[in-house]
Amino acid sequence: MGTLPRTAGNAFGGMRVWSVVDRRIFLALALAAGPLDPSVSPDYQAVVHKFSLIEHDRLKPGSRVLLTPQELNAYARQEVAEVAPDGVRNPRLDLGPGTATASALIDFGKLRRAEGKPPGRLTAYLLDGERPVTITARIRSSGGTATVDVESVEISGVTLEGRMLQFLIERYLMPAYPNAKVGQPFALGHRIERLDVQPAAVGVVIGH
Repeated sequence: MGTLPRTAGNAFGGMRVWSVVDRRIFLALALAAGPLDPSVSPDYQAVVHKFSLIEHDRLKPGSRVLLTPQELNAYARQEVAEVAPDGVRNPRLDLGPGTATASALIDFGKLRRAEGKPPGRLTAYLLDGERPVTITARIRSSGGTATVDVESVEISGVTLEGRMLQFLIERYLMPAYPNAKVGQPFALGHRIERLDVQPAAVGVVIGH
């Protein structure tokens, strides 16, 4: 398996900040192993080191690497600052038993413009301005593969789920992000056997 993209990836209609809907939110393995900026937080440095160990296959079979919420949030903040500095604020990731919930304040109009796709006048009226966005996904994994199912998306207090959510994924997410693996199994790579997602941490289990 090759190096994964480092962008914060996959979002609805330009919500590329969060990868909670694919493996990059937990396993952004495309991190260089070079020296880190000493100004970044210890949690960010810790998670980068762990990602590097996984990416370069330096862990023994049976190893278990714990990615804490503090580390994942530090990584998310750093990624957002680099990928979408003007369109996203206050990113946060919360873990549950087999679930992950990502939230942020997002200005979709700014994100579209940053992608070089300025919205038209009517679309700008609908997209411009910060909105609280929350995405909840369930993560299942075993045997070296994982599946991420988006359970709900909430924008400005309005929850999209069921048929409306499926329509949004099929009509907007998949055409815009054809590499997104939503509701489909994908290989974890780097000898990763499974991801054990719990409130206290994500356990990355290295297979034999």
